[in-house]
Formats: sequence, structure tokens, C-alpha cells
Amino acid sequence: MTAPSGTLRFGSARIEMAHGAGGKAGGRLVQQLIAPYLLPECGPLSDAATIAIGNCEVAMTTDAFVVRPITFAGGSIGELAINGTANDLAVSGARPVAIVVSLILEEGLLAETLAAELEAMARAAAAAGVRIVGGDTKVVERGHADSLYITTAGIGQYLPRAAVSPARVAPGDKVIVSGPIGDHGITVLLARGDLDLESDIRSDTRCVFPMVAALLETVGESVHWMRDPTRGGLATSLNELAIDTALAIHLDEEAVPVRAAVRGACELLGLDPLHIANEGQFVAIVASDDAERALQALRGVPGGEEATLIGEVRPEPAGAVVVSARYGGSRIVDMLSGDPLPRIC
Repeated sequence: MTAPSGTLRFGSARIEMAHGAGGKAGGRLVQQLIAPYLLPECGPLSDAATIAIGNCEVAMTTDAFVVRPITFAGGSIGELAINGTANDLAVSGARPVAIVVSLILEEGLLAETLAAELEAMARAAAAAGVRIVGGDTKVVERGHADSLYITTAGIGQYLPRAAVSPARVAPGDKVIVSGPIGDHGITVLLARGDLDLESDIRSDTRCVFPMVAALLETVGESVHWMRDPTRGGLATSLNELAIDTALAIHLDEEAVPVRAAVRGACELLGLDPLHIANEGQFVAIVASDDAERALQALRGVPGGEEATLIGEVRPEPAGAVVVSARYGGSRIVDMLSGDPLPRIC
């Protein structure tokens, strides 16, 4: 399958780090170069694709993990690979069932380091209730893989009451986040030793399926859309939704949960917590009438105690995310071109 000649609009002659960051540059790479060749008839992109096999529909996703360093407070690349794959299925309304894993190993990697990551993957899979059913292994020359890269593919079974799609989002819907944002991105930054800052921040990496299942069981089809805001953070996920729906997402800055240490690190670096990656939180758009029940459902699940209503969907300004500032007024929060913290997942 090839794209029609002369139709590509991708304006960069070479691939840059910004193209892998989940922001505007990454969007251009996917929409203007990759999708015309591989997904010419695809609509809005989501965390998982729906595959019809006979009379059965399953969710399928794939991911790659190139985090640097491979270990950090609260987690590691192995745990991240399993949780990240499971979460893409979960926020699509599916129970994670099976994962296949490919390992790209750098020459010189210590066997004990690899064993530790394999143990972390097995432990994360058991906690998520998903089976690792196969994979592949490759070894590359020293200096070509930062110790270890991991790619995955996951299959999930849709839950009976799942019906999530940008097409179901409507003005008046409420925006709910499962817990504090920004923990993972700041944790990885601190693990690199580039910032002389001591903190007890830990990555939030975990499987969010128990919270998603409780949410769907409680309010069912009132859950209109979900996403795990990884690269590019909450701002990028909500901007993508605003663009897909031609609606506006209005957030209350005071309501958005951010730990004091994360906020302090962001202020020091000139970053917005809304742009910082998460690996164990998700954002949901829920019908207004069921928003309080949705919050109660999330808060009743371990890990969801800090779930918060942070905003709502409105008609205007179409395609934008608007944040009511802490000290009055409001601001538009756009997607960044690249990621201020590359290689965090």
C-alpha cells in the first residue's frame, strides 16, 4: 500500500527528537507521513484499534519503550512496558488479556540487569492480570540501544458497558482525572541527574484497569471518552480530543491535582505540569449527570482516592483547551511542538 504521489505534506527533511515526543511535531509525523502510507482510511487515532474476528471484536495496541535511564524511583522500563500496554487497552474500554514482547538488547548489558527487568515485567503482568504469551529478542552493537529497548503488542477484550469515542463527547460533559499528574515525567528527569534537586517523587506507573472497570461498572455508557496522558501530558491528550470533536475543554487550574514537589520542579524548570507525562493516571469525559457517581467509583478503588473533577466540555472556543488561571483570567494551553523531557517512556 502506498500513498498517492504528491499528496504528502510532511515538511521536515529528517526525523528529529521532537517527532517522537507526542506533541505537534509527532502529530505531523503520524498524520502527514506515516498515516498516508499505512492508515489511509483511518479516522481519529486512539490508544487501541478494534479488530473484528468473525463475530468477535477485540482491542489491539502496540507500544515501544526507550526510557532513559531504564530504572527510576518507583519503577523501571520492564514494569513500564507492561503497564503502558495494559493501560492503552484499559482506556479503550478493554480488559487486557495478552501481551507479546520484543527485547532489543545492547551488547554488554549485564545479565543480572536483564533478569531484573524480566522479573519486573512478570510481576507487573501478574498484577495487571494479563499474560505474556510470546515475543522476540535481538542484540545490537554497543552504544546503539541505551542498554535495553522494549516493544510490545497487546490484545484486550471489550467490557460490556464500554462505548468510548470522541464522537460521544458533548457540551456539558465533565472532565475527571484519576489522580495527581506529572509524577512520572519529573521522576525520570531527576533520575538522569541533570537537576540538582532532592525529592521523594516516584513514578506513578501502574495498571489503571481496576479503576476503569469500576468506572464502567458504575456509570457505564455515561463514560464517553478516556485516555492515559503519557507523552505530552494531560494538555496533549485533551488538545487532541478538542481537535477531534471541534469542542472546547475548560479546566479549573486550582482543581487539577499536582503534588507540591512536582509543581516546585516545574516552576524551577519553567514547565507546565499539564505537559508532563504520566504512566498511572487516566482522564475521562463523563456525562454531567453521572459525574459524582463516577468520582465515587474511582475513589473506592485503591489508587483512585484522589480522583478529581477538573473541568467541563463547552462549545467554544472550538478545538482549544482553556485553563482558568489560579490568579484570575484564563489561558489557552496548546500542545508543545516537542517534549521538554524526551525519552521518558
